[in-house]
Amino acid sequence: MINPARIKDEFLDLASISSLSRREGAIARRLESILKGMGASVEVDDAGEKVGGETGNLLARFTGTKDGAPPFLLSAHMDTVGPAEKIHLVVEGDIVRTDRSTVLGGDDKAGIVAIFEAIRALREGNIPHGDIEVVLSICEESGLLGAKHFDTSRIRATRGLVLDVDGVCELITRAPAANRLSFTVTGLEAHAGVCPERGMSAIQIASEAIAGMQLGRVDGETTANLGLIQGGLATNIVPTRVVVHGETRSLDVAKLESQTQHMRGRFEEAAARHSLRLDNGEHRARVDVTVERQYEPLHIADSAPVVALVAGAARGLGWPFKTRATGGGSDANVYATRGVEVANLACGMRDIHTVNEWVDLKDIHTTAAIVLETVRLNAVSS
Repeated sequence: MINPARIKDEFLDLASISSLSRREGAIARRLESILKGMGASVEVDDAGEKVGGETGNLLARFTGTKDGAPPFLLSAHMDTVGPAEKIHLVVEGDIVRTDRSTVLGGDDKAGIVAIFEAIRALREGNIPHGDIEVVLSICEESGLLGAKHFDTSRIRATRGLVLDVDGVCELITRAPAANRLSFTVTGLEAHAGVCPERGMSAIQIASEAIAGMQLGRVDGETTANLGLIQGGLATNIVPTRVVVHGETRSLDVAKLESQTQHMRGRFEEAAARHSLRLDNGEHRARVDVTVERQYEPLHIADSAPVVALVAGAARGLGWPFKTRATGGGSDANVYATRGVEVANLACGMRDIHTVNEWVDLKDIHTTAAIVLETVRLNAVSS
């Protein structure tokens, strides 16, 4: 009942629309039109106003066809990372990529297309199902901001799926908690050619901190990265200030806090080694540290009903299936923290967050079939 030609046409349509975080207005209008054409009621919330974007999250509702069947949540995100200004698609059979000047946006338009196709096939086939609630979020790539600003009391579903991870026939049941870190190092400015000894280089201090820091793959459950450095005014001025932004993630919250403390400690120790006595008194370098919890971990037991539904769907369709952990967060982290039993279903995207991103349309077909069967089984199990 899944329609491959329709999947292809819709994916190419959506992938051609630029939808960077906070600039999802065009894609939101297109998705709202599609959803209404499918028979859904659609609402747009105020998340866009809260994050300075063009639109809010979309909440669509499809009325169920089986009395007493529990509602089910399906969710994906509208935004993409960059570069994604003018997208030139390249289609080779079932493989879709770009000319490598931009990302493809299969993250997460593959998920959106799979959701839409599953719902169409359910309704065209008159397959009994409960109410279906679809949340299409904004600004997922900017720290899950759309989901964080979505009022989950507006949905009735207590169980569902987010479609937002690479691979196929896989279900993410464990995902990390994450801390966002900011280190502001303050030294002392001086003329770099005339009297450099009267200054303390904030860049040098930061480099000392970074040089001995554990970064990258810390262990099997933990990663850390410093991704942005800003500072300095000119090459002839000893820099007085530098700001370093980074993150750490872990499937284990205790390890997350340990890595956070390690990164903080490296900066504090480096700053403590630098002081300078001048005629106007003693000057000490300092560092100000900001730690923000981006999201809490996702941890769904393999025995959870939603996992059993997806496993049963894949098994019934004759496909292999496995659960696994990932190092990336998703809207599922937010929904799970708020009491929704939710996992993250792979939907065919590959090489995401790069200009080499590609999608095999057959994987979207497989994913849509799994979603369809999962929603059907959700109604049968009631």
